[in-house]
Amino acid sequence: MPFDHKPFLRSLTEAPGVYRMIGEGEEVLYVGKAKNLKRRVSSYFQKNHPSPCIAMMVAQIVRVDTTAVRSEAEALILENNLIKTLKPRYNILFRDDKSYPYIAITGDDAPRLAYYRGAFEKGVRYFGPYPSSWAARESIQLLQRLFLLRTCENSVYRNRSRPCLLHQIKRCSAPCVGLIDLADYARDVKLATLFLDGRHSDVIDSLTVRMQTASDAFAFEQAAIFRDQIRALQTVLHKQYVDSGKDEDVDILVARATGGLVCVNLAMVRGGRHLGDRAQFPQGGAGLEVADALLAFVEQHYRLHPAPAKLVIDGASPEAVREVLEDVLERPPVVALARFQAEKAWAEMAQTNAGLALEARLRETGRAEAQLDALQAALEMAERPRRIECFDISHTQGEATVASCVVWEGEGMKKSEYRRFNISGITGGDDYAAMRQALTRRYEKVAAGESVRPDLILIDGGKGQVGVAWEVLTELGLTSITMVGVAKGEERKAGLEQLIWPDGRPGLALGGEHPALHLIQIVRDEAHRFAITGMRARRSKTRLTSRLEDIPGIGPTRRKKLIETFGGLSGVRTATVDDLCRVDGINRKIAEQIYNALREGTPDLQ
Repeated sequence: MPFDHKPFLRSLTEAPGVYRMIGEGEEVLYVGKAKNLKRRVSSYFQKNHPSPCIAMMVAQIVRVDTTAVRSEAEALILENNLIKTLKPRYNILFRDDKSYPYIAITGDDAPRLAYYRGAFEKGVRYFGPYPSSWAARESIQLLQRLFLLRTCENSVYRNRSRPCLLHQIKRCSAPCVGLIDLADYARDVKLATLFLDGRHSDVIDSLTVRMQTASDAFAFEQAAIFRDQIRALQTVLHKQYVDSGKDEDVDILVARATGGLVCVNLAMVRGGRHLGDRAQFPQGGAGLEVADALLAFVEQHYRLHPAPAKLVIDGASPEAVREVLEDVLERPPVVALARFQAEKAWAEMAQTNAGLALEARLRETGRAEAQLDALQAALEMAERPRRIECFDISHTQGEATVASCVVWEGEGMKKSEYRRFNISGITGGDDYAAMRQALTRRYEKVAAGESVRPDLILIDGGKGQVGVAWEVLTELGLTSITMVGVAKGEERKAGLEQLIWPDGRPGLALGGEHPALHLIQIVRDEAHRFAITGMRARRSKTRLTSRLEDIPGIGPTRRKKLIETFGGLSGVRTATVDDLCRVDGINRKIAEQIYNALREGTPDLQ
């Protein structure tokens, strides 16, 4: 029966909050936030809907759940959490923007310049985001040439006894060994910060003053260094100002649709310098309008990342974008259509790149759909698989066993869903026990309804591994999930793989040209790669720790001091004898023992 919304709307509060549209089988169709719950939810139950997508969703509603909160800010946070947890079908979802890179300047005595991804920490200044790792790293190299800031880890910086190669090639002023006064280094850090903030004129003015001061004091070599810095900076800025001719930070956002797909392209200009762009594709929202996609991206992106002074947009009205930003930011930036020549050029370039990204995605989508159709037919599945999980086991002669679980979902590998399992409590080299432990740890959460259920499970292995995997699924009551093993063919040659059924049917050889096998190979090879890298990292850490434990005189206290001083086990391994002697409780004899023990079978790093 259709949802009787009238009595529900009469009792609805006008407070801010979050609403959830519920369909058949308790499926969450949509999650949204509202300043006024009654007004917002009522807007869905009108005779005319602004888009067929909304009309389709409303027709499936059997219930609406609401949660009132104290403020719009709380509603925003709750909506974000619910969308990530429930993944509603009609919400417009973009990839997690935490993957954007930043440039960080730490708050140490001699601050470090670093490439950074992840959550922000106190005491560190972040500049960005940058559209790609290439743009961020290129900017770091530019700052090194201009201001000679260090980029080494703190553990390396604290234990240097002589300047490194970067100082020799004039990319660092070597504060680690006192070749620059910390006050002068702090001035260089300030200039780099001004440069990243786009205040290029202030940087040039400061360098000019320092050059003149050095010249007046007859320190002509120092004055020449400042002169060369100014010339290098002027050259860089000349290249940067080809498009805009002025210091400005601008994001260019365009949206474009082709063949039922929508692409939102974000281009970034910092200090008048175009840093490239990044295409984003929304997940969910059938029949999505271009403007809806652009507004959804604006809300999600600027909730997590700082906004520049100006947004140039193409695909939605500036007023609508401004309205969204007022909900997300305390001080929204200027939002406008492209007006000036440089802005029009940037917008045109962003549109072109969005078109190219759409063409590439459509080709990939068509190929992926053909592979999925072929896989569905080959495995006799009732529906096309939407989520595929693949497991592999890796170890070195039974040492440091690691199981990997990789995920293929939608149109490609979903790296944010990958998992590794460090296997323990089994006999070394027992792949069957390792597989049992990994699958139990992964799917007991599925059986409890606490994790996403896959449509297809691939096991990298033969009958033995498949038999163990099927026992685990049977014990957990998950035998309705399709599962097959992928056994290597003769001479382990690609294209000769056999698919192993858990019910004892003869193995299925699809042949090297079969599109379903191509998809299986992609997922299987990624599981193999992910397991090997995890195993190598675990083996390296285990061996180094055991070597430290085997050295006479190195107990838990000294081992802890070594790790803390050098920032980890890898730092201990690269330390010299003199570096090790600086640790409390380590004399020269013990330092030489540590140095020799950690370099057995490795080249001399001194």
